[in-house]
Amino acid sequence: MNRLPDAVFLDRDGTIMEDAHYIKSPTQVRLIPGAARAVKQLNDVHIPVIVVTNQSGIARGIFTVQDYEAVKDQFESLLRDEGAHIDASYYCPHHPSQTGPCSCRKPGTKMFEEGVRDFRLDPANVAYIGDRWRDVAVARKLGGRGIMISSPITTDEDRRLAQEQGFERVASITEAVDLLFDLTDKGNSP
Repeated sequence: MNRLPDAVFLDRDGTIMEDAHYIKSPTQVRLIPGAARAVKQLNDVHIPVIVVTNQSGIARGIFTVQDYEAVKDQFESLLRDEGAHIDASYYCPHHPSQTGPCSCRKPGTKMFEEGVRDFRLDPANVAYIGDRWRDVAVARKLGGRGIMISSPITTDEDRRLAQEQGFERVASITEAVDLLFDLTDKGNSP
């Protein structure tokens, strides 16, 4: 059996909750089926679950930081209703065309590095799970295990990059967490 990771970094939109493209209202929040159960599996064995999300809608003026916080609160409330919780969330409010380059926007590593520091983690023993290449590419920079979920917004280019880099590929957050627990032999599906 593989050693369980010290922590799991999860993308939010398209990985744990449905991606409604610039979610600005709590009424738009919908958990992906099985996501709360997957997060709870990690919670039950005391693996920190850390959300890392790009939120360029803030820089673009589509929604405010307060809107982001309201969505985050609703998202976390829905998880709590199912017995799951997020240990920490980090977000990047920037977009290069609006604010110039930054080190936090994924695939940049700043948010991940902050999580590693805050939780005193060994970056070589964490898992990065998301539905875009930028969510898992950090595994090549910091170490650790990258697992890419194939969601409706995952591009063919993202799938190609994941395959070329040898990242595991699955169809859902539940399959990704099952891989961590060695409960499935999948890992190169979609």
